[in-house]
Amino acid sequence: GVMFVLLIIAGLGVVTLLVILFAPHIRRYAAGAVCKSTARLDGKTVLITGANTGIGKETALDLAVRGARVIMACRDVEKGEEAAASIRAVYSEAKVEVRELDLADTCSIRAFAQKFLREVNHLHILINNAGVMMCPYTKTIDGFEMHIGVNHLGHFLLTYLLIGLLKRSAPARVVVVSSLAHNFGWIRFHDLHSQGSYNSGLAYCQSKLANVLFARELARRLKGTNVTVNSVHPGTVNSDLTRHSTLMMILFTVLSVFLKTPLEGAQTSVYCAVAEELHSVSGKHFSDCAPAFVAPQGRSEETASKLWDVSCELLGIDWD
Repeated sequence: GVMFVLLIIAGLGVVTLLVILFAPHIRRYAAGAVCKSTARLDGKTVLITGANTGIGKETALDLAVRGARVIMACRDVEKGEEAAASIRAVYSEAKVEVRELDLADTCSIRAFAQKFLREVNHLHILINNAGVMMCPYTKTIDGFEMHIGVNHLGHFLLTYLLIGLLKRSAPARVVVVSSLAHNFGWIRFHDLHSQGSYNSGLAYCQSKLANVLFARELARRLKGTNVTVNSVHPGTVNSDLTRHSTLMMILFTVLSVFLKTPLEGAQTSVYCAVAEELHSVSGKHFSDCAPAFVAPQGRSEETASKLWDVSCELLGIDWD
């Protein structure tokens, strides 16, 4: 028995030593691809949800440095203003502004869009970036399960309300931040809001699959409008998305060498927003600044179309 325990300890020691020795190489591999495009965005207007932290904040900084006017839509305005100030500290000429948007409340989304449409006359890039992950079972103001409510339905409604402006501003782009987790997701039409049974991981995966399906279906419907839509997997990023799961936080801390920093995680979002070669690419999924594998359940036109109809029904909208 003692021998076994000693062997395990020795094994762990060796693994730890190897990780430390190879850390620089692992980091380089884990960092993934970098967006090489030098495209400028002068005179362009960008809207990013959840831009006060992590990937969203790094995306906002990158696009601001390219000359864009970046509107950071955040649930917590105070945190948003701190993020905007830190962007201006890095790049003093940054045109960043913060607006309040709570994706867990359709009234907040409608109020945000109404004000936005009154005050902003162009929208060239919409990045649906905000997200919740593995939170305990909670419902949005409208009674949707939190993951599907924020990650999918909130962004679905926001995009619906701004699609006219995007079309008028064309060429325009929509970037939907999804995840590799979509591979493990299924759209449970019989129980979309996990009322029968709830597993936070599965609810997250379902919402990320919904992101992929939404991007594909929206792209199909926007053919010929010069508005493109693509989804991205940012990579496994060491961001505060794991805040709801202690186990995940511990795992992410231990494995941080294998994870991307938010700056590295933002690269594919930036790539899909700016790369010249993507001007007419739509309905695709990207990871590490390159086209990526989509799970079969993410390629089903039938599921995509059904999810579209169900989403419209839940939100009380008619989006043809």
